[in-house]
Amino acid sequence: MEFVQEYALFLARVLTLLLAFAVVLGMLGGMAGRTRGRQRERLEVEALNPRYDAMARQIEQGAQKARKGLWRRLRERRKRNAHKGEARLPRLFVLSFEGDIRASATEALREEVSAVLASARRDDEVLLRLESPGGMVPGYGLAASQLARLRDRGIRLTVAVDRVAASGGYLMACVADRIVAAPFAIIGSIGVVGQLPNFHGLLKRHDIEFELHTAGKHKRDLTVFGENTEEGRAHFRDSLQAVHDLFRGHIARFRPRLDVERVATGEHWLGEQALALGLVDDLGTSDDLLLERRERMELIALTYHPSTSLRRRLAIVFESALTRLGLSQSPFAARK
Repeated sequence: MEFVQEYALFLARVLTLLLAFAVVLGMLGGMAGRTRGRQRERLEVEALNPRYDAMARQIEQGAQKARKGLWRRLRERRKRNAHKGEARLPRLFVLSFEGDIRASATEALREEVSAVLASARRDDEVLLRLESPGGMVPGYGLAASQLARLRDRGIRLTVAVDRVAASGGYLMACVADRIVAAPFAIIGSIGVVGQLPNFHGLLKRHDIEFELHTAGKHKRDLTVFGENTEEGRAHFRDSLQAVHDLFRGHIARFRPRLDVERVATGEHWLGEQALALGLVDDLGTSDDLLLERRERMELIALTYHPSTSLRRRLAIVFESALTRLGLSQSPFAARK
């Protein structure tokens, strides 16, 4: 009778979770219904200067004639530069990266970086608007490598963090020549975490056996249903430490003046604290950076839209929703 009661309670919990999962899927299905089928891949190019010029003109309608003369000279200079090949204004390519657990935006980032490298000149620059709480190691490692391609080609890279660049997000940010963070942005969390549930005790209590066979001593250190050993746990921790060592070495390479031992504790800091520690170079927002450069650079936003199936888009949205609700891992995670 006790077994039946426990089984009924377990079944009720499972049904509750399935019901919640179905509700979430229904919501996601409604969202995805607006964009059915597969999206064709495309590179979206938008000139941002007209937008900011229009905003400025509306604000400056009642300004003095001297200021109007300044705008007139600026427009004339742009026209002159348009007729001179080498005298053109340098360009600022504006990219955006919104991270999830798997760093799914890396595919788009790869194409955007390639587009920049195919057309950028020596005086062009890149601004990446980055937002990510971190995620899985391979995805964020590849994203950081894509940004390193810009530095290897001598193209100046600025990363702007308006809200969060933690764990894998900071792994990407530290590649930049300059990091600018908003005063209350979350920065850091230089650490690695690996976790999984274990139901061995529950199975054993109900006389349910689970067998796992492997070839290779450390093919599976920890399991969900089997009995974990101290040796397996120790090897798993060693794997996490190895990733953490690579993480610290990566940061030391791109930010040699940073006291890595001081900040590589898994903690996170707000923007002002991060500036004092040397994790970022300046305080500000991405909007300030764009407004600052609109008079001396051509601002060009690049957004690559990869071909993605409806099923894949649903999975990405669902994982992102779980991360925001705190039901899934958001730190720089090593998964088995």
